[in-house]
Amino acid sequence: MDTDVVIEFNNVTKSFGSQVILNRINLKIFRGKVTAIIGKSGTGKTVLLKHMIGLLEPTSGDIFFEGKNMAKLRPEERQRARSKFSYMFQNGALFDSINIYDNVALPLRETTRLNEKEIRRRVMDKLEKLEITDIVEKYPSEISGGMKKRVGLARALVVDPEIILIDEPTTGLDPIRRNAVHSMISHMQRKFGFTAVIVSHDIPDVFYVSQRVAMLDKGEIIADCLPEEIPFVDNSVVKEFIKGVENLKDELTGLHTKSQITQKFTINRAIPAESFFSVILFRIDGLDKINETLGFITGQKVLKHLAAFIESFLRVSCEHSRYSDNQILTILPNIKKMMADLLLRKLGEALKNYPPLPPEGFQAMSYTISAGVAESGDMTHIDHVVDETEKTMKVIGRFHLS
Repeated sequence: MDTDVVIEFNNVTKSFGSQVILNRINLKIFRGKVTAIIGKSGTGKTVLLKHMIGLLEPTSGDIFFEGKNMAKLRPEERQRARSKFSYMFQNGALFDSINIYDNVALPLRETTRLNEKEIRRRVMDKLEKLEITDIVEKYPSEISGGMKKRVGLARALVVDPEIILIDEPTTGLDPIRRNAVHSMISHMQRKFGFTAVIVSHDIPDVFYVSQRVAMLDKGEIIADCLPEEIPFVDNSVVKEFIKGVENLKDELTGLHTKSQITQKFTINRAIPAESFFSVILFRIDGLDKINETLGFITGQKVLKHLAAFIESFLRVSCEHSRYSDNQILTILPNIKKMMADLLLRKLGEALKNYPPLPPEGFQAMSYTISAGVAESGDMTHIDHVVDETEKTMKVIGRFHLS
């Protein structure tokens, strides 16, 4: 088995009586990556998660963890495997009768023999990293839905798991807070290096934090690919699903999504009259520091304000896209790199008078915005053009929040 594969489903079927929930599932979860499981309600996504952690057993087929068949493990081996998992429930599953500190400490008290001093160190470390140390004495009923998501993630992280299974982490949140939760998960995944599987309805938001996407329909995997490859999957159900979201803008920024801009790039390359263009890639340098110091919601506001400025300044005939959690991509049709460089210089001058985020009420800190330019040339994939912009990246704006 590939050592990069941490979980593998091999022809897994799950039935409850005559009802088939999972039908001959084949799926690989790669180590150190974030995999999004998408699909309509009732397609078996949560059932799939419960099989990964061992809460459910397959009716037929095999599930492998680190190359070993889970069904053939001895009880102590299975317990060791399960100890590497953590689960972040859809509603947080916090206990209303105990405070936030005790909710987060609970897994350590139940599954380890650590003393209270070490438990407190670990709990406070995770609460500090998620910026919620000020609510440790409060009860779940006294905090917001967004805070409950952070507490749920803190509890999932406190046991230092290798794999976190996350079930609908942003249900009921507005676009800024929804993206803040996704940003938080992505940030923590980069910091701690765990493998994550996220069940989500948030399309396309979840694509920005995922390296793989698997789509379930009627209990079957009908797509398993990179997020940007979803629009090109040759399956009528996937195409219909994508058709339903392809005209939706990114809710946070109001711009096109990465999938949309990737698809447009591919289509344009096939049309000679539209095949030449330049690209500008904008990047917020230090967004992780903003997230850690000022909070993930502030980080999303910085990105949103930058998007609004770019769209207003480069409005005519341009295509703008939220390309990643800290990047915005602009396509300039029929414009050579020299002209794109000139436009970028003018934009940088205008940016000095348009700070992307009002500074009132925030802790003092500085961050920069960089940008790079490239021509499409004969490159056949948008990622190749983006790689070229990285070679010309330079700072175009410095900002101070105080």
